[in-house]
Amino acid sequence: MENADAEYGGGGRATSAAVALEAVVDPVVAVTSGTITYANGAARNTFGLDADGHETGAGEWEAATVFASWPRLEDEIHETTAGTVRRVTLEIAGDSGDEIAGDRYDARIHRSTDSATITFDRAAEETDETPSPADSDRAIKDRAINEAPVGITISDPDREDNPLVYVNDAYQEMTGYDYDDVIGRNCRFLQGEDSSEDAIAEMAAAIDEDRPVTVELKNYRKDGTEFWNEVTIAPVRNEAGTVTNYVGFQNNITARKEAELALETRTEELEYLLERIEGLIQDVTDVVAGATDRSGLETDVCERIAAETGYDGAWIGERNPATGTIDVRASAGDCGDTTDGIATDGDHPAATALAETEAATGTLEGTTHASFPLSYNGIEYGVLTVRTDRDRPIDDRETVILSALARAVASGVNARETSRVLETDAVVAVELTLADTAVAPVAISAAADCRLEYRRSVHRTDDETMSLFTVTGPDATAEALEAAAADAGLDCRIVVERESECLIELAGGDDLVGWLSERGVRTGAIESEDGRASLTLEIPRSANVRSIVEAVEDRYEGTDVVSFQQRDRDPETRQEFAARLERDLTDRQFAALQRAYLSGYFEWPRPTTGEELAQTMGVSRPTFHEHLRTAEAKLCRALFDEETLSG
Repeated sequence: MENADAEYGGGGRATSAAVALEAVVDPVVAVTSGTITYANGAARNTFGLDADGHETGAGEWEAATVFASWPRLEDEIHETTAGTVRRVTLEIAGDSGDEIAGDRYDARIHRSTDSATITFDRAAEETDETPSPADSDRAIKDRAINEAPVGITISDPDREDNPLVYVNDAYQEMTGYDYDDVIGRNCRFLQGEDSSEDAIAEMAAAIDEDRPVTVELKNYRKDGTEFWNEVTIAPVRNEAGTVTNYVGFQNNITARKEAELALETRTEELEYLLERIEGLIQDVTDVVAGATDRSGLETDVCERIAAETGYDGAWIGERNPATGTIDVRASAGDCGDTTDGIATDGDHPAATALAETEAATGTLEGTTHASFPLSYNGIEYGVLTVRTDRDRPIDDRETVILSALARAVASGVNARETSRVLETDAVVAVELTLADTAVAPVAISAAADCRLEYRRSVHRTDDETMSLFTVTGPDATAEALEAAAADAGLDCRIVVERESECLIELAGGDDLVGWLSERGVRTGAIESEDGRASLTLEIPRSANVRSIVEAVEDRYEGTDVVSFQQRDRDPETRQEFAARLERDLTDRQFAALQRAYLSGYFEWPRPTTGEELAQTMGVSRPTFHEHLRTAEAKLCRALFDEETLSG
């Protein structure tokens, strides 16, 4: 039969072998690609094939019209490994469609690379006998191999170039190649330009040495698409230990491999980023800490960022309300076209960052630009823009780091601007009103019929800020004020109570004075009545006055701006003199002097006693008088000696 396979595998030529097959009593056919290319006499008689012109069995018949069981036979042929034999039990019908006496046949399939020869044996009568364990075991193994979820191949090393003689369904699905596409070919047809040469060499060495091997390499499907293949090849030996075949297992690991490669890439990028950003963070921190003025700080920051590998340039700009642009204050390196400013209503990342108060990126002139708002405590100080040396977007990690740098720069700018409050003579006096009951004096005046006038704010030893207010009006009594404060969740302490007037300490609620001070604003006056407060603020003329006022409007409900006025300060104002004296006094000395003055202790007759004032401070009367005398001495030296206060 093997000779018949060879003779009729390619086209059914009449040969001496065919003549010999004519004498075989069992039906024998040769099939290629669904066409019967040879049928011996027994097959022609059994299946009713037209014998005219086919005395030697040469001819062609469509197998699907000859065998009712052809779909079953076709599947079995595909599942048969080339060079092996498979037995199949089935019922056969002729071209008339009638079963042949209901007889069952055993078909023996002899599989070659491109065709098959089928010999039909009439099966024994049906009995109660079950298939032999060997036949059952073989059928189970055949099904398991063909239906396995991984690609399975078998190759024959005894044939030239070790071709494949079997592939299962999973292999065909994974690669896109049909059974007939691959049988008789070496498995290297899956390889392509990006397949690992090392992995290919490792497989070749393992086959030469008759040992198993597992490699991972990129393969290519029939349609040209790539996939990562985990290939395991193992030799199959006969009882004598001779290698007869190689079995291969293919597992599509594309998802896992891409995840691994992405992780490796992210890890490498993170290591590189951390390595170079660590120095950048330290240097920018040093710049922020050591700069003496805002301009120098901004210039040094831009130069340090531009010097960093991965960045071409950096610039810091500030919104110009008059022109509707973002004007550059400092820059270094290649910053692109920023000479005419950036339109605040445009699509440049800097405009987006300011409008949305968060980081923004975009590609301009083929490179990525990333912008970060410079904002501290709600005050806008401009925008930092970094130009990279690539078009790859800045990832989340780098964005977080650069955002942190921008916050550090904004903090440094805020510190420089705040320090200029005491240094500059050029200020903008802003008068405004607000009605937010989160502010303590507003809440008190809304709950009680009284008027509060701000005197000063001081910090207690526990860092809590307390403000002193003079209260006048019908409800300027300890009972009414303490009740109003309790309802508002405030801490109210009565320092001095007189007829229709009290001196009180307020703590809690929103620290308006402290919040403004952190933004470089000096609070000149606060007067509150009927649930509304009038404020006078002094803001350095060089500061971003508009941004500060907008921050106040955003934070406090019912804020209305009354007026703006530019003016120059006197060489030393009363408040500056008081602040200078306060810095030299201890907390206790200052408290004693302040309480004594505001309570009328220096008037005659005295409306309060030293004992009462000592109780408000929580100290003894002798201790109070000691603090008061020391404070009076320092005050006198400041007024009369014109020397630096000390001791």
